[in-house]
Amino acid sequence: MRHPLRVLFAAALAASPAGAQEAPLLDARVRDLLHEELSGEIAKEHVIAITRHHRIQGSRGYRAAAQVVLEALRKAGFGEEDAWIESFPSDGRVRYQTWQSPSGWDIESAELRMVEPEDELIVRYPEIAMSVITYSNPGDVRAELVWVGSGTKESDYEGKDVAGKFVLATGYGGAVHRLAVLKHGAAAVVCYLDDARALEYPDMLQYTGMWPRTEELERVTFGFNLTHRQGERLRKLLEAGRKVVLHGRVSGIGLEPFFMDVVVARIAGSEAPEEEIVFTAHLDHPKESANDNASGSGAAIDLARGLRALIASERLPRPKRTLRFLWVPEFYGTMAYIDAHPELAGPPLGGKVLANLNLDMVGENLELLHVRCELTRTPDSLPSVLNDVVENMARMVDGMEIRTPRGSLSVFNWRMTPFAGGSDHMAFIERKVPGVMFWHDPDYTHHTSEDTPDKVDPVELERCEILAGGTAWFLANLGEGEAVDLAGLAAAKAAGRFGESARRARRTVDAAPNEALPLAWAEAQNLLDFAASREKESVASVLHFRAGERVAAVAQRGQEWIEGLRAAEAGALREIVGARLGDVPAMPPAEGAADDRVPVRATRGMVSDDSPPAGLSGEARFEVVNFVDGTRTVGAIRNALAAEFGPIETAAVARYLEHLVEAGILRWK
Repeated sequence: MRHPLRVLFAAALAASPAGAQEAPLLDARVRDLLHEELSGEIAKEHVIAITRHHRIQGSRGYRAAAQVVLEALRKAGFGEEDAWIESFPSDGRVRYQTWQSPSGWDIESAELRMVEPEDELIVRYPEIAMSVITYSNPGDVRAELVWVGSGTKESDYEGKDVAGKFVLATGYGGAVHRLAVLKHGAAAVVCYLDDARALEYPDMLQYTGMWPRTEELERVTFGFNLTHRQGERLRKLLEAGRKVVLHGRVSGIGLEPFFMDVVVARIAGSEAPEEEIVFTAHLDHPKESANDNASGSGAAIDLARGLRALIASERLPRPKRTLRFLWVPEFYGTMAYIDAHPELAGPPLGGKVLANLNLDMVGENLELLHVRCELTRTPDSLPSVLNDVVENMARMVDGMEIRTPRGSLSVFNWRMTPFAGGSDHMAFIERKVPGVMFWHDPDYTHHTSEDTPDKVDPVELERCEILAGGTAWFLANLGEGEAVDLAGLAAAKAAGRFGESARRARRTVDAAPNEALPLAWAEAQNLLDFAASREKESVASVLHFRAGERVAAVAQRGQEWIEGLRAAEAGALREIVGARLGDVPAMPPAEGAADDRVPVRATRGMVSDDSPPAGLSGEARFEVVNFVDGTRTVGAIRNALAAEFGPIETAAVARYLEHLVEAGILRWK
């Protein structure tokens, strides 16, 4: 007789990349209709139209781009009741929960010249839009140039007189301006790229912004971004003892009270319109910013057009659930929109938004940029079957022959990756809406003047459209039979992931010396317990998309399966410890158990915090807040983080929580 755990692991292995071919979830007819109607070529035309605008958050250029999106939706047949713009004040003072709105901004022209020791034009706007540090104010300065290294730390200014002068630095524009101008009295800043990318692409310049705080608005001057070649030439002149004088001018309005526009489109559901799948794509970034993120915005336009066309022609029925599309100013506009729409919440908060599909950098030409398509899983604070659906759709797309007349001949290069932040899916995850980001990495053109439309591939756009569209359509129309099948797939996937966590737990115990073995055992058991809880929640989340007795029965069996694996692995750990020590000691508490304070939220929404204490990564800080539920202690939050990210000191978690309490974001229960 085969051991039952071996049977279960064999089933999980069959669902893995190395096992048998995974059966697609999406009906083949729907797949073929999506392939027929969705067009990477049309999406790229939208990308090109969007890149013509300097789309800084809260700016008039962004508003022009929002009108481009709305006009495209109108041409696709979306009426005033189906597509519209919602505007939110953006003046650098208005706050949306913990997020200070950016100031409005508009300039007409700018120029930076070297006048000594030579007369030479360096950069000008609008010729190269990224050459002006965003949120610069108008001004006219002729002054000597001073080199300050990175310009982002106080020691860079020791022994240097920068008052009334231009500062040359390699740091991020806003950080340099904050120290050089606002603290040390410099007149303006000049920054250039000085990393590995810059050495390989010396004529590329980086996008940076001032991002002034409310109390800084009245004192902002201006700055320019240069290429590595330009910056190094100026630095070498200074190091050679030459006096360098620059003349910089910026004209126009500069900072001003304005608005953030969110473009909204809806395809209303036929049976459960209150339940929604939400697409997001951030529309902002400087001209041209083609892949980041005109590509996601263009793909979302074509998705909305294509799905509406399929419904209007009756090739597909109206979806049972609503599909909502949002084109947003990244983070800031998303927070303003969610703040105005408290109904945008997931089932754990009593809401009806079931999933978020965030399209951010989806058009990269794989042959030119040597990147891969990455599909980020939801974090451990929000396990979801959405991950399994997205992965299944990616396998389906991988097996399709997708070619366009002007597209690449690339092979689809994709992978599911652990949770990563950095985009608008985070705002939905915080509201307990499972969100997956579709993006490409590592892209050397990210946030630089090299992110241009020639690097956007219609083939990759179409792949991502079919992937995201197939996911949304499947979940929006999930019937009982499909939900039963999905619950079975979710259980097999969960068992495979739990197996990887069990491997981590065993390695933790095996690597510990005997004197540290009891504590290592506690940490390994903590990992097993959280992994089992995570995977059981993931399987159960099928019921958020489709309830029913048959679905619940399969999900229940899947959860029992995971619990059986957990118990077996816990027993195996106990045997290992007993064999090494000659006896099984009492298991000590995991590292975080001593701190029993309980934090609770004093605000809602994703936390904006630009000065956190050191010790935790950005993803870990995000999860700290997600794990705050009014019942977990500091120690329990630490243990959840340790299971997700690896060993973390309780003190680091406590420092961050105390910091958030001091900021008024949390309070102690």
